[in-house]
Amino acid sequence: MMKNTFFGAFCLSLAASIWGGMYVVSKYVLDFVPPFTLVWLRYAIAFVVLFGILKFHEYKTKTRISIRKQDWLLLGWIGFIGYFVSISLQFIGTKLSDAHTGALITSATPAFIVLFARFVLNESVTLRKVMALLLATIGVVIVIGFDDSGGQSFWGNMMLVGAALTWALLSVYVKVASSRFSILIITTYAIFFALLFTTPVMIWELQEQEIFLPSTPVILGILYLGVVSTAGAFFLWNKGMEMMDAGIGSLFFFFQPLVGTVFGFLFLHEQITASFYLGGLLIIIGVFIAVMPPIHQHQSKEGENHVRTSL
Repeated sequence: MMKNTFFGAFCLSLAASIWGGMYVVSKYVLDFVPPFTLVWLRYAIAFVVLFGILKFHEYKTKTRISIRKQDWLLLGWIGFIGYFVSISLQFIGTKLSDAHTGALITSATPAFIVLFARFVLNESVTLRKVMALLLATIGVVIVIGFDDSGGQSFWGNMMLVGAALTWALLSVYVKVASSRFSILIITTYAIFFALLFTTPVMIWELQEQEIFLPSTPVILGILYLGVVSTAGAFFLWNKGMEMMDAGIGSLFFFFQPLVGTVFGFLFLHEQITASFYLGGLLIIIGVFIAVMPPIHQHQSKEGENHVRTSL
């Protein structure tokens, strides 16, 4: 059980870290490619990669799973609410708002996941979860800080709130779907549905705006967003959520702004202050509290081992 928990923690940490670095790449590519078109390109690349892996796996294992009508509806819902609505809102919100505010708003996602997990999955809201969530949230606020310049776009911020809410719903429903399907199947077909939903909006957008692919860095940025940030990170996040309690797994989303700040320092020459280290420490402590089993579990295991030894 603990092995699964730590492997799930690794998957979630890596996924959130990849997304933290994704903001730097997205901000650059969005200067050349409109938001919905970039989302469509991400999904087209990710689907080709994941579908190829899925078919190769089926060929090697000589297995083929049947998907019922209600299952297609669930996969379509995950693709719509999570990969179409949430990511589109995130891209538009990032373009309209500033990076500081965007990262702070989307980092509210774990709180929404804990809330939805309570009603959809009947997961209990324990004192340990609340304490871990509170510590990590305070850490994020300290890391990112508040920008009171008043220059943010209201509609951009509202879209980022919607992105946080819908991503929380995605994370919970992935847990529902994982009781029947492998994470590879869920991620592949959910991205396929997202690609379908994004296509008409992308076509409309291209009639209104031009797309520029003048340089190798832009093309490499799109490939990175499709292969690493979408196919790879979506799979890792879904795998981690499958292996952990949704309320606990949600806390690893806080690594996104943490890593985003580091990448901003390395590539955008943004300054890192003492508040980054203090906030980062609180985030790590919060995640540690969430992942480590309660003390009474250690005591019960020690008691069981003592009994077995006596026998």
